[in-house]
Amino acid sequence: MIKRIWHGYTSPENADAYEKLLETEVFPGIEAKNIPGYLSIELYRRDLGAEVEFTTVMSFASLDNVVAFQGEDYETAYVPAAAQKILRRWDAKSSHHELRISKSYQ
Repeated sequence: MIKRIWHGYTSPENADAYEKLLETEVFPGIEAKNIPGYLSIELYRRDLGAEVEFTTVMSFASLDNVVAFQGEDYETAYVPAAAQKILRRWDAKSSHHELRISKSYQ
């Protein structure tokens, strides 16, 4: 499994609006693409005082599936125009990690 990790930052005033945009438009738009091997997306939020950091972690079955999502230059970040209007800054590239161990403790 491949984890695609990306970070974006916005002002505290825009944080709720950005989260809502992700939940109601961006994430459903990704899911609607029916990308082969796309498994899930997670959103993490962290208050840094002067700005709010958002981290997305997308899960794909393989790197080939990431290429199907983003193209040959698969490291390029996927940041729709509506998101760019709300964000202050963001990673231009996403990082990709192979999941090696996953344990769940009950």
